[in-house]
Amino acid sequence: MEFSTILKPEAVRILSRVSSKKRLMHELGDVAAAVHGLDPQDVVDALLERESLGPTGVGHGVALPHARLEGVSEVCGAFLLLEQPVEFDAVDRQPVDLVFALFAPRDAGVEHLKALALVSRTLRDKAVCEKIRANPDPATIHAIVTEAQSVQAA
Repeated sequence: MEFSTILKPEAVRILSRVSSKKRLMHELGDVAAAVHGLDPQDVVDALLERESLGPTGVGHGVALPHARLEGVSEVCGAFLLLEQPVEFDAVDRQPVDLVFALFAPRDAGVEHLKALALVSRTLRDKAVCEKIRANPDPATIHAIVTEAQSVQAA
């Protein structure tokens, strides 16, 4: 499982202002529609349904919302850097500014879990998160994330 197959460069966005967790989910729906051809409302509904099971804010300003959806052929994602952190009900009660969403086929088994583990492992690295926050450019962020995976694999 590689970031280059999960995260397309055009699925990385910088948002100057998001007013709420729900609005953030709508932004993710818009990115998923534009980049992956998914229905934005289906994405929002699936992400909110998953959040109702427990928040996906993992701490240190990072959230990993994810959902299984009809119409998804392979695991794919979207990455948002928020210039203003938003409340996300994270485990450490801190607002989030780094959001990596994953969208998987409804019947995805282990591939979904592998992708989630890869993203989680990468964004647990404090140095990677600091680099991302210091370089608010979509192409640079994509390079940082994909480079982080190759460094971890070495």
